[in-house]
Amino acid sequence: MPRWKYSLKVRDESKIAKAVIWDVPVHPKVMREVAAAIKGMRVDQAKKYLKRVIEKKEAVPFRRAHGKQAHRRGLADRWGWPIGRYPVKAAKYMLKLLDNVENNAAQKQLDIERLKIIHVAAHKGLVLKRWMPRAYGRATPKNRMHSHIEIIVEEVA
Repeated sequence: MPRWKYSLKVRDESKIAKAVIWDVPVHPKVMREVAAAIKGMRVDQAKKYLKRVIEKKEAVPFRRAHGKQAHRRGLADRWGWPIGRYPVKAAKYMLKLLDNVENNAAQKQLDIERLKIIHVAAHKGLVLKRWMPRAYGRATPKNRMHSHIEIIVEEVA
């Protein structure tokens, strides 16, 4: 079993809460964009934002993995970037992770109303390699990518 650590070292662990989800069946490129969108938000704001993404009322800006993506209304006004998507599956898993870190913070007696996301990261996880048979004896790879997501929240004044 490999050892795993959070990618951010925090000196004082009394005012922070952490959570992680392993092997989320979403590509790390998509999880990275959702993580970048919610970083720096308060937890309640991030939850409202992700619920609006699930309802397809607000888009997530795709800054790095944005080849041949459509422009979305209102993205350039808020984020300064017009290209985006509605990653519903990724938003559901991120919402689940936010609930988890909120419960961890409540267990440490932190004020849930004042939690701010100071670190969120998506790492490459397991790749399930499959092959799809094609004509003339050829085959095409069909890979399923997974992600590991980590989040750290801090109680702010």
